[in-house]
Amino acid sequence: MNLIPYVNIMMGTKSISRFSSGNTLALTQRPFAMAGFCPQNQDPQSGWFFHPDRRFIEGIRLTHQPSPWINDYGTFNMMVQSDTVHNTSAGAWSGYRIEESVFRPDYLMLQILRARTKFELTPTERGAAIRLSIGSDMPTVFSVFPVRGNYTYRIDKDCIVGCTDGHSMDAAKDFKMYFVIRFLDGAMDAENTRIVGENGKGNAAVHVALKGKVVEARVGISYISEEQAFLSIEQDCGTRSFATLCEEAEDIWESYLHRIEVDTDTDEEFETFYSCLYRTFLFPHKAYEIDREGNRIHYCPFDGSTRPGVRYTDNGFWDTYRTVYPLFSMIARDEFAEMLEGFVNDYLDGGWLPRWPSIGEVGCMPSTLIDAVIAEAAQDHIVSKEVLEHALEGMLNHANNEAPEARYGRNGCKAYLKYGYVPREMNRESVNLTLDAAYGDWCIAQVAKALGKPDAMVQEYLKRSKNYKNLFDPETGFMRGRDVNGKMADNFDPFSWGGEYTEGSAWQSSFAVQHDFDGLADLYGGKENLLKKLDDLFAAPPIYRVGGYGTEIHEMSEMAACDLGQFAISNQPSFHFPWIYAYFGEPEKCEYWLRKACEEYFSADDDGFPGDEDNGTMAAWYIFACLGIYPLCPGKPMVKVDQTLVRNIKILGVPFVK
Repeated sequence: MNLIPYVNIMMGTKSISRFSSGNTLALTQRPFAMAGFCPQNQDPQSGWFFHPDRRFIEGIRLTHQPSPWINDYGTFNMMVQSDTVHNTSAGAWSGYRIEESVFRPDYLMLQILRARTKFELTPTERGAAIRLSIGSDMPTVFSVFPVRGNYTYRIDKDCIVGCTDGHSMDAAKDFKMYFVIRFLDGAMDAENTRIVGENGKGNAAVHVALKGKVVEARVGISYISEEQAFLSIEQDCGTRSFATLCEEAEDIWESYLHRIEVDTDTDEEFETFYSCLYRTFLFPHKAYEIDREGNRIHYCPFDGSTRPGVRYTDNGFWDTYRTVYPLFSMIARDEFAEMLEGFVNDYLDGGWLPRWPSIGEVGCMPSTLIDAVIAEAAQDHIVSKEVLEHALEGMLNHANNEAPEARYGRNGCKAYLKYGYVPREMNRESVNLTLDAAYGDWCIAQVAKALGKPDAMVQEYLKRSKNYKNLFDPETGFMRGRDVNGKMADNFDPFSWGGEYTEGSAWQSSFAVQHDFDGLADLYGGKENLLKKLDDLFAAPPIYRVGGYGTEIHEMSEMAACDLGQFAISNQPSFHFPWIYAYFGEPEKCEYWLRKACEEYFSADDDGFPGDEDNGTMAAWYIFACLGIYPLCPGKPMVKVDQTLVRNIKILGVPFVK
């Protein structure tokens, strides 16, 4: 059975900055590949450059964007024009009929109405194959438009060679993306191809004059050199036909989607399941290349050099540690091992394990939750001892040393070591910084134990992992910030967002003790009292106050729209709440909230997520909910419930037994 037809790659794309239904892109891309492709039909400088309701396009964009909040890098836009040729994407736009288009993971087809051209694309590992079927009787050009940064182009007899230095919020020294678009069988009229604007400036574009009615091209990219971009085409495409490359992409996607096989009661549930499974295989992106000798090499954002080994990017660990990597430990172990090797290479290259890389380090979310990813890999024996040793070095570094820039390491590390918590006047989000550091310390203990380190080291970090207790307020039953003198703030409001908390209030932040729920229950006076507090969370009204943010943020709007009390399934800190019931022996409550959330707030539609999907993590949450298992604490075995939303489950071809 083919599963690609059940995938809606536009799931979650019907979003705006003030209200997220996923904040996803409709990505035609091979799993974890270095290049993705998506139509562009609104503000190219914005992270929200595609919306499914707009019945026009400005072109097909090569994209690496992991989130609209991070924005894109190493990107350009491709469009076909006839009639009047415009020099900007905004002028070149054309109508298209979305109902006559094909949006699939392995294949994209749009009819560009003004140019009367069918634009087909199938992705490769580091580029794409393109086929244009031209119906216009007027001269037709293939245009390449800039998006961000400076662009240079060179025209060869059968190709365009380009370069952009555009990137967004990250630190990436001397970053460049080189790209080649090679036209086959004499389809490029080099003599009449022209560069417009100032070559080397942000407004530079190129118009390739085309010959013939059916035109094929191949795209290759590199972060290292022009030569590597040419080599990407050679390695990915060779002399294979467009049809053959389409078949390859289809076969690869089918093999990934078949890693979990399920039956469902309805087609809608089946489509939602496989649309979510597709999302889990998009990120992180490969950021390494293969040289002519077959060696893996990568651009190093710390100094701009080329280094040996693999690298991965475009991933926020604060979001993804909760579900993505535990899922990979089940169905993508080899890929997980290579990813972690790449993350460790960041430590070896620049001294810090990654936190939120998007080519370079962004660091837009707090804490070092890669700790949990490493602990998960250690528990499941994913990586070699050598990689795990280096990973532990990196963990110990950020657990004990303040980074020179806020984008690296654990924010508030020095204060955490001094006080046993991060004081609220010294760092914003001090509660979450403290809780995440305590969990990170527990993860260090697990990795140290797996590596056979001295028991004294293990016990030291287990002791530090209890620091979450320093913020518990027995009077209110919430985690609360303290100042350097140990005093909590007056006039406490559990519905107030921000300030001491990350993307939530005390309600969403006070149960972030994944590694020690038994210890948390003791603080409440027993599991019955903790479960009563959890009952109160689900029963509370979904109200919020802007608090430390000073204005409404979209996560507040989405929590209220879902109306699940203070269970903000719209954002990652709430993901584990139902599963706490299962952990403490009340699975029926867990099952109730899982079914309600999945059936009412997830669908394969363009507005099918209840909030930011974030690099596969919300999609993976849905997958786990359907299977009836959950990584309540990455680094420990999963929690299970009897009831599932799917049946006849096979994982990697084997019947699934919980």
